Amino acid sequence: MTPERLFAAQEATWPTFAVTQVGPFRIREGRGGGNRVSAATAEGPVSEADLAAAEAAIAALGQVPLVMVRPGQDALDALLAAQGYALVDPVVMLAAPVAELAAEPPAPVTAFTIWEPLAIMDELWEELGIGAGRRAVMARVAGPKTAVLGRQNDRAAGAGFAAIHDGLCFVHAVAVAPDHRRQGAARNMMRAAAQWAQDEGAEQIVVLVTEANAAARALYASLGMRNVGQYHYRMKTTPRPQP
Repeated sequence: MTPERLFAAQEATWPTFAVTQVGPFRIREGRGGGNRVSAATAEGPVSEADLAAAEAAIAALGQVPLVMVRPGQDALDALLAAQGYALVDPVVMLAAPVAELAAEPPAPVTAFTIWEPLAIMDELWEELGIGAGRRAVMARVAGPKTAVLGRQNDRAAGAGFAAIHDGLCFVHAVAVAPDHRRQGAARNMMRAAAQWAQDEGAEQIVVLVTEANAAARALYASLGMRNVGQYHYRMKTTPRPQP
């Protein structure tokens, strides 16, 4: 998997509301969908003037200046740091062959794939911090997609979302209620997502997790998922230096 393929699939399976081009920057209007759909990205060399123009466009959307820094963008990273942008949420991209996760089915009656999401799934997401803005992102996905309901002890325990682009199944918005954590709910949901992905012809299953989320990283590692990429954000925290 090339970085270009991974980032293209990431964007297709968790799409922003709108994109405009300002110099080398792609400016995203996220509408409450989280960092991934709100962060600007640079497609070439960036000058201070380019950054100032991007900041103005971002401010016009009512958003905080936020830039995703991808591998190989060291010059951009240094410029942002010099202009008062703080490092935010380093993220790792973890993947495994769909066939490997799908080979072991979830425990009986513990995970189901369905689209559109059930009301109980929306309630779970809302309670667990996946608000309306993020759920609107799911609705915007044009390709194959599904919601995943997790059950534990005969109760709805968690919800997740999966979508496919170019043979890659990205699993987003996995959330498990506190009373049901560390009992296998997330593992069963991932295996159900993999079986759905296999039926849809996907080759790899991918998740995004912050470096700080040790529990999630341990779970995905136990499923055989390995690091295939990374990125981080920088957010404007200090005023732009005046000439």
